[in-house]
Amino acid sequence: MNPSPAPPTLRVLYVVSLFPCWSETFIVREMHALRGRGAQLAILSLKPASESIVQDRAAVLLEHTLHPRGTLASIAALLGLLLRRPLVTGGFLLRLCGGLWRQPRVLFNSLGALCRAAGQWRQIRQFDPDLVHAPWATYPATVAWFLGRLLGKPFSFTSRAHDIFVEDQMMAAKLAACDLAVTITRNNVRHMQRWIDPPGSIPIHVMHSALELEHTRYNRDDRLPHRLLAVGRLDPIKGFDVLLDALALLRQRGIAFDGTIIGEGDERDRLAAQRDRLGLHDLVDFVGARPHAEVSRAMARATMMVMPCVVTPEGNADGIPNVLTEAMAAGLPVVSTRVSGIPELVDDGVSGLLVDQRDAPALADAIAAMLADATLRDACAAAGRAKVEREFDVRIEAGRLFDCFREVVHG
Repeated sequence: MNPSPAPPTLRVLYVVSLFPCWSETFIVREMHALRGRGAQLAILSLKPASESIVQDRAAVLLEHTLHPRGTLASIAALLGLLLRRPLVTGGFLLRLCGGLWRQPRVLFNSLGALCRAAGQWRQIRQFDPDLVHAPWATYPATVAWFLGRLLGKPFSFTSRAHDIFVEDQMMAAKLAACDLAVTITRNNVRHMQRWIDPPGSIPIHVMHSALELEHTRYNRDDRLPHRLLAVGRLDPIKGFDVLLDALALLRQRGIAFDGTIIGEGDERDRLAAQRDRLGLHDLVDFVGARPHAEVSRAMARATMMVMPCVVTPEGNADGIPNVLTEAMAAGLPVVSTRVSGIPELVDDGVSGLLVDQRDAPALADAIAAMLADATLRDACAAAGRAKVEREFDVRIEAGRLFDCFREVVHG
């Protein structure tokens, strides 16, 4: 009896804005999990490599990554495609201009992204992907759409946070044209119905940004008694200004704590000035961006993770901060806010504590309650790990994504 033939290899081209990118370890985990399922990946980075910190897991994928050529060569490459494939290339450019003429900055950047993709057309065609996927719904999804048209292959994208809360880069058209739409929270699905007519007529699959749990050790031993940890870009959506106000209230109450904020961003000077103005200079340390291994060590020693995320006046917000998922997997209790998809991860009073956004007194109360109750910390830690194991295991979530890719490609 002849053995059944092995399933065909699935070749996927990932289109990203920047690779490697220090803040996008969740995409790297997804890529590795897909490779573990047998997918063959190539990565198209729309920007030249520029990160000073490259995670080890991302470095492994650099040999499979295409970075853009020079500006003139990229423009010439798009013009060459326009001459050789005038109907597809010209038709897409006209559609792009028609959809984005009211957003000249977005249109200009989109055309630049198409040029950079065109500059790698020969290598992309040589890779011959079965599917083109973008893990963001903005410029990467626009390029994935274009390449799918050129290749005559399906394209898909994942939406996450700012790419749908703040941006609208022809989302209705992308949803109608794509072969697979994915997002990371049920809250995002509700938000995206505004681009679908009638609502619900285009399926959007929810697949969480997830963890390699075998690489995340659950630990409740040797933790410091009052170490507060926050991790993320120094960006308004993280609510670190609210955190500082809450910590000032804790200090006024005489509650012992020390805080570490890991991350870098445009808000650093403003936040540092606020810290000093509140008299927290000796209690809160901004340590800048750190490699993932150092972040993991900080999580292993902290008392709790505090992430007081907010929705900005422009509507920007996190989907689910990946550091919350990582903290819960590592046995670190969490305090956060009822924003976006966070309540889908943190069950208030069970696997963590949630408060309303921008409510510094309520945040201070939640932190104080967690600091004062070791039993509560232990219970939240155990429930948090169980929740992540059930719903945020990258082997499961990427496996579901792989199955969807295969269904799109092979039917």
